[in-house]
Amino acid sequence: MANSAEVLNYILGHPPEASHHIAYNFLIPNLKGLENLIRASGDGNPSSEEAPPTPPPSPKPESEEPAPITSTEDPNEMPSSTSGVDNPVEPAKSSSAPFSVEISLFAAATEAFSKANTNCTIAESLERCKPIVALAKSRNLRVRGYVSVALGCPYEGPNVSPSRVADITATLLEMGADEVSVADTTGMGTAPRTQELLKALSSAGIANKDLALHFHDTYGQALVNAVVALEYGIRTFDSSVGGLGGCPYSKGATGNVATEDLIYCLHSLGARTGVDIEKMAEIGKWISSELGRPNDSRAGKALLARLAS
Repeated sequence: MANSAEVLNYILGHPPEASHHIAYNFLIPNLKGLENLIRASGDGNPSSEEAPPTPPPSPKPESEEPAPITSTEDPNEMPSSTSGVDNPVEPAKSSSAPFSVEISLFAAATEAFSKANTNCTIAESLERCKPIVALAKSRNLRVRGYVSVALGCPYEGPNVSPSRVADITATLLEMGADEVSVADTTGMGTAPRTQELLKALSSAGIANKDLALHFHDTYGQALVNAVVALEYGIRTFDSSVGGLGGCPYSKGATGNVATEDLIYCLHSLGARTGVDIEKMAEIGKWISSELGRPNDSRAGKALLARLAS
């Protein structure tokens, strides 16, 4: 197999033709990983000793009441791309389409999962994030934080502290993350506990615009939880075409909610996503076939069956 640098250089040197912005997101495990990314992308000599940028002020508190499904802009508008569009890193001059590079950082909401996943405590993982964020911002790289097992842990059970999740989320934002995705990695989340978590995040002064939610569909609750979050005012959701994915540290965890199922649900509620669901269903069928695994999107399979009839 090719090494990471070869894959990275090929992707950035040969971006596909596209009418919309493309954001390439890279998971960064540590500072060395970011330095390697910068070096491989040809962005000069990385230096973790550069002065870090001044972090943004703490977000101002919002009302604890759930936000209405409407907004001050377009009540039915959903972001068609979740990141990197407002301030994209300029693409190489040879690129055929605009794109940006961004990085992802992971923290966990429980000590047991943090130790299993990153071999360190929550506090240690957040300390490791600080120089990574500082270097990324000095290079104009967008940073996306993740808080894993926010609604249930395979080691500590379903009752994860919402206030701890809010504290970790706020810490990532205050150190400079552009957005934090709060993740139900195990799929244990329920509608009442999702609502409780959203209230805790709001009470901590975290704005909805700084959040994304990430629901795995292990127990079939991902769409229910997404609708709860949508009604609360969240407008960015993670999903996976064909329901691909899982978690090696969470036995039995299925993939993220299928993109086709989420889009079908949002469209049924009158939201405008800018996504062609029929094309998305075709992609789900194709990638599932390529990987030799079942297509886990119920909406995708139903749409394709209807189109074929």
